[in-house]
Amino acid sequence: MKAQIITEEESEQIMAMFFGNGRTHDYKLFQASRVRVGKTVRLRADLGYWGLQSTTEKVILPLKSSKLHRLTKAEKKLNRELAGKRVKVENVIRRLKIFRILSERCRHRRKRFGLRFNLIAGLHNYELKFKS
Repeated sequence: MKAQIITEEESEQIMAMFFGNGRTHDYKLFQASRVRVGKTVRLRADLGYWGLQSTTEKVILPLKSSKLHRLTKAEKKLNRELAGKRVKVENVIRRLKIFRILSERCRHRRKRFGLRFNLIAGLHNYELKFKS
């Protein structure tokens, strides 16, 4: 099973989740989720969501390198800055993977994976609410 989460940047709260089969490309999973993104919302994503910039106006993706076009030092610096801002989402994923059911192969019923993930995400949001 594959899970996709959308978090709020400042509070690190999980705002939306979508689930799919394990071998699904990130961008196809995003398309299948049919998440509507407002015109004022900025999305930060990794290169797994390449192609999202054609459908959404305010998406920030890292720059790609190729054989013919190597990244300059300024472009590499920009990619590092984007990774530094995206690290908050990676920290949320890390906190979710403390639960073994999300970090290892799920051997339970697929039907209830979404329910379990929602419960763990709810615990995460609850902890953030009372942390400060």
